Amino acid sequence: MPYRLIATDLDDTLLTDDLTVTEGTRRAMNDAIARGVHLTIATGRMFDSAQKIARQVGLNVPIITYQGSLIKNLLDEEVLYERSLPTSVALELYEYCAANGLHLQSYIDDKLYVAEDNDHIQSYAKQSNIPYIVEPDYKRIIEHPKQTKLLVIDEPARLDAMMPDLRSRFGSRAHLTKSKPNYLEFLHPEGTKGHALRFLAAYYGIPIEETIAIGDAMNDHEMVEAAGLGVAMANAVPALKEIADYVTLTNNEEGVRHVIEKFVLNA
Repeated sequence: MPYRLIATDLDDTLLTDDLTVTEGTRRAMNDAIARGVHLTIATGRMFDSAQKIARQVGLNVPIITYQGSLIKNLLDEEVLYERSLPTSVALELYEYCAANGLHLQSYIDDKLYVAEDNDHIQSYAKQSNIPYIVEPDYKRIIEHPKQTKLLVIDEPARLDAMMPDLRSRFGSRAHLTKSKPNYLEFLHPEGTKGHALRFLAAYYGIPIEETIAIGDAMNDHEMVEAAGLGVAMANAVPALKEIADYVTLTNNEEGVRHVIEKFVLNA
């Protein structure tokens, strides 16, 4: 069947390890768009960070950001889909992080807030190419009713050990996922890439069977599972490869280009 909507993750998927998109991949994307395919990105990044890359590769469609909690037009920045974390969850997580000495950062109205300037936020900001705001009265930030995402940064093994307890604490009140081994993210239960992909397909009037989703990490799980063709990168975590319909090349070997050429341009 023809695939008419493609959603690809950014980091370790569309982007190479040096955070660029190859010329070959750009050409394949542009050729698919010229054939009428809707091609978008689905990332855990903020809109401000993601839209810079989307514009560089020539996209002009709504993009999926914050793991699926926000879908926003590139041209006029109209919000099409938005889900915020319940304040009760934000406050409970804030107290948990304070008690356990964990770094926590908050995203409100596409701005990034932290309680203190440290190595965690400096490294994160450098990779994402976004500014951040240090707010000493951090509880005031946490009580804001429009919390798009909360992110905990720590050693991978420590975060993994905490996951069972955190899932038990928050249950169905929040969606927990890891975008990188040291990033643990908390979102609205409907703030997933899978929910966002279904919404965007319906927005365009495209059956979900005619969609492709490409990713590498467990935060891509829901959209890879939801798509008509779920694709895992060769560098993806093993659990994502297990549920994928197809495993492509690595992010440094133009894995996204390979998928576009195989299933769209040369199909």
